[in-house]
Amino acid sequence: MPSPTDEARRDEAGRTGTAARTGTAATTGTAGRTGGAPVPGAAPADRRERARRWRASWRRSETRAAYGFLSPWIFGFVVLTAGPMIATLYLSFTNYDGISEPRGVGMENYRQLFEDPSVAKSLMNTLVFTVLRVPLSMAVALALAMLLLRVGRATGFFRTLFYLPVMTPSVAVGILFLLLFNGNVGLINTVLGFVGIDGPSWTTDGDWIKPGLVLTTLWSVGSTVIIYLAALRNVPQELYEAAEIDGVGRRQAFVHVTLPQISGALFFTLIVNTIASLQTFTEAYTAFFGSANSQTYSNDAALFYVVHLFQQAFQYMHLGYASALAWLLFLVILAITLVQARLSKRFVYYEGEER
Repeated sequence: MPSPTDEARRDEAGRTGTAARTGTAATTGTAGRTGGAPVPGAAPADRRERARRWRASWRRSETRAAYGFLSPWIFGFVVLTAGPMIATLYLSFTNYDGISEPRGVGMENYRQLFEDPSVAKSLMNTLVFTVLRVPLSMAVALALAMLLLRVGRATGFFRTLFYLPVMTPSVAVGILFLLLFNGNVGLINTVLGFVGIDGPSWTTDGDWIKPGLVLTTLWSVGSTVIIYLAALRNVPQELYEAAEIDGVGRRQAFVHVTLPQISGALFFTLIVNTIASLQTFTEAYTAFFGSANSQTYSNDAALFYVVHLFQQAFQYMHLGYASALAWLLFLVILAITLVQARLSKRFVYYEGEER
């Protein structure tokens, strides 16, 4: 039989439950009438629910805005990059000549790649050019950036001056340096003659064609200089002061402080310059393949991979075979980039990274 104390507890619990249900219903009804606006004195759970809904609505509006800003790039990537890539992948299995309907040939174009001597020759020329150009261009750009860092107020003027050649059309640069590197009347050999050096035949000697093209491309290191200059300015001065207190010389400070601090910028330019070098076309084609009179034996030394691809596609109209060449170049660039990314873990320093 329940005691009077038990009956009093049940009555108190019943009153409390009724009050809670009544309060919740009143709050919900008020919220429904106010359309989601904050209600003073509302229950904490109700305020949290409203805050959650507001954050979800804000995220949706932010996501729509982000897609709106990204839509031009997404459209360009789909139409100008992904679409042509898929098309060339299909055409690489056909004998398409640009006029008649493409006819499937299976793996014939890819089999032909290994039998074409020009593929191996052009690929080797391109790799040699890349190995020569990338380290030299990075070293020259870093030296110029360190000089700009010491110029002071005139940095802006020289930064603009170094960047101006980047905007020069590559065709004009190729023609200009073809004249400058002329073995007989070129300005380069004339200047070398003043100091007693007999300059080589830059444009006809197969051993000097690629070094000459490498020197030509140094004309456009301005963009790399700008990147290095920004990275050098972000190196904390406290590190140099600590190194100086420890008795570290300038050369050791450069090796142990500067290079690790800008290693991210170095890695970025390494990737970009490598890809650009593997796709070199304009300067070589303008200088050695742009006219009917330039078809000489020395052209083999300037036959870069993209030049060979261009000839197959638009001179011989072997568009199917050229598509297979393009995919082989894509795989080569992808493999080299993956190797560089893998090796970068050993020399690239990222602030806040745990190893």
